[in-house]
Amino acid sequence: MIGFLLDIANISGGVLLGLATLDKWDGESNFFNKIAGFLAPFQTIIGSVLLVLAFLRLFKGHNLLFNIISVLGGFLLLTHVIAKAPAFRETLLKLSDKLMPFKAIIGLGLIVVGIFGLF
Repeated sequence: MIGFLLDIANISGGVLLGLATLDKWDGESNFFNKIAGFLAPFQTIIGSVLLVLAFLRLFKGHNLLFNIISVLGGFLLLTHVIAKAPAFRETLLKLSDKLMPFKAIIGLGLIVVGIFGLF
């Protein structure tokens, strides 16, 4: 059950993070824009699910690479929440700034990880 929920969160988070690239592939139909518009209000929930479930699976010894991609994706989806946290704000914002150029790559990686997880 945890694995299935993580796979759905991976795909959803991947669509949100990889929207710029997916939109180029989509052309005129705006399919991915419509999906991202539906998922955007749930960005914080999706990011939280990615972080928590990926950490849980990481400690249980599941695939390291897949879980690291999920953690990075969850972290990028929660950047707006992290900016409000006073404790580690500067460090986390610096990390987020370093990951932002790879946002689309991480998003596409999340989609791939989610699809592989479903099979």
